[in-house]
Amino acid sequence: MYTPISCEFFDQLNVAMKRNIPSTIVYLENDEKKTLKGLIETMSVIDGFEYLILKTKEQIKLDTVLTFNGRRHKEE
Repeated sequence: MYTPISCEFFDQLNVAMKRNIPSTIVYLENDEKKTLKGLIETMSVIDGFEYLILKTKEQIKLDTVLTFNGRRHKEE
């Protein structure tokens, strides 16, 4: 089940994207914690789910993000 992200989290992502702030994202993928570092290219809705797309073209489903630049957004 998909859980929409908070407006505060969306705003933080937007600022990082617009200012080209190098970001560290910790997220869950198949119940495994993963970490990616990079620049945000865009955010997009794909098949009804919100995704963060890095300049490296890696895609992260936003409701799986645990922390963004050290700030917690979801419980593990």
